[in-house]
Amino acid sequence: MSWVRIWVHIVFTTKRRNHLLRTKEIRQAMFRHIKENAEKKDIYLNCINGYTDHAHCLISLGKEQSVSQIVQLMKGESSRWFNKQKFIPQYFSWQDDYWAVGVSESHLSAVENYIHNQEKHHKVKTFQEEIDNFMEKYGWKFIKQ
Repeated sequence: MSWVRIWVHIVFTTKRRNHLLRTKEIRQAMFRHIKENAEKKDIYLNCINGYTDHAHCLISLGKEQSVSQIVQLMKGESSRWFNKQKFIPQYFSWQDDYWAVGVSESHLSAVENYIHNQEKHHKVKTFQEEIDNFMEKYGWKFIKQ
């Protein structure tokens, strides 16, 4: 029997980072739907939250899952669902790109706390400031692939 425990923090944004997830009610509906859909697709989504233009997810990869497969399943289905609900007058879609980083077991509670407190966090920092801080803190550079 295989046993896999690989935690990944994933962030994806709305197309052009438009603030389409405008209200707390809209965000809660979107994130609740993504969580329910993940369960149906055997994706272990520990937690999800975000702000007006992005979502943070903490997932544990299954033995036959890849990050790109999971992100595609979550973003594609949720965009279709969101547009059918007509929460907003504009067409909704997620940006093609995403950000993903491995998380050690010892940092799980810190990442969960960070994800759960997105609204509070973004009253102080913009999404771009958040990304810039991550890049600087960990010495990351964008790699063109």
